[in-house]
Amino acid sequence: MAQTNPQDKARSALGRYRVMAWITGSMLLLLCLEVVLHYVVGISKDRLGVFQYVPFAHGWIYVVYLAAVLDLWTKMRWTYSRLVAMVLAGVVPVMSFVLERRVHADAEAVLEPDTLAA
Repeated sequence: MAQTNPQDKARSALGRYRVMAWITGSMLLLLCLEVVLHYVVGISKDRLGVFQYVPFAHGWIYVVYLAAVLDLWTKMRWTYSRLVAMVLAGVVPVMSFVLERRVHADAEAVLEPDTLAA
């Protein structure tokens, strides 16, 4: 069985985080649309069709997103303030897309060859 180094593990965690950030952000935008349709426009829940399941789906997707955040955060050894920002990005509309770009750039800067301590 091949051993993986910490840099490979961090790159894998970064990839999982990026995917979950986009999925979570997209679901959050759908959730905002569902809230507007239901509470502002006044469409009843039973007439929303697939949109009525968006809050439930976003909740579970957010849990998976949190696991991806914790995985990346522990492997990168970032500060608690970075953890809080990443956690909040899953509940503030559009923030996950913005923060994902910053997190990816910061992680790539650290993950250049031979820069992550073993």
